[in-house]
Amino acid sequence: MNLGKLILRLVVGGLFVGHGLQKLRGSFGGPGIDAMSGAMESMNMRPGRRNAFLAGGTETAGGVALALGFLTPVAAAGLISTMITAIRKVHWKNGVWNGGGGFEYNAVLIAAVAALSDDGPGTVSIDAALGKRRWGTFGVVFALVGGIVGSIAAVELGRRGGTPFGDPGDGPSSDDDGPADGPDDALTSSEEPEGMLPADSEEVAAESGAA
Repeated sequence: MNLGKLILRLVVGGLFVGHGLQKLRGSFGGPGIDAMSGAMESMNMRPGRRNAFLAGGTETAGGVALALGFLTPVAAAGLISTMITAIRKVHWKNGVWNGGGGFEYNAVLIAAVAALSDDGPGTVSIDAALGKRRWGTFGVVFALVGGIVGSIAAVELGRRGGTPFGDPGDGPSSDDDGPADGPDDALTSSEEPEGMLPADSEEVAAESGAA
């Protein structure tokens, strides 16, 4: 069983590292940070660049920690958070199966890291070397609850523009005397926003593997 856990950690952790590097550096045919920033913006995860860095960084660091068997429930909580967010933002509306863009793959990864948080990463791990071969119920509850809370916080902060109370500048100006849009203003407001359109965001997210 220890060999099985080692294989599971190396495969799942390694895949997460790959997905993270796809976002951060464009490695392995990934979109890179600029495309992911636009995708995050169009998915209402603002500011897009910061959220792209957070998603890619969490997957990369969490994947490394999982592969090494280091603080497994903490690593799992971060990874579960990214998977739940991907399901909520991209895959849920597509149903279960991966062939149709559903959340099958994300659900399997959540189950795998949750299981490792419960039964432990095995004897060939940093956790075991530190005297923590098995985390038990505490480990899996911490991973799942931490992942859920992390996703809720990320989505809500993204919706508010990255601040707990939103951007004060979003509302109407107090010294606005009324409509002042001239022809130039109307033209500017009709132009396409910078970044990616929603359809493009789903394609980029799917290509990066985290969504």
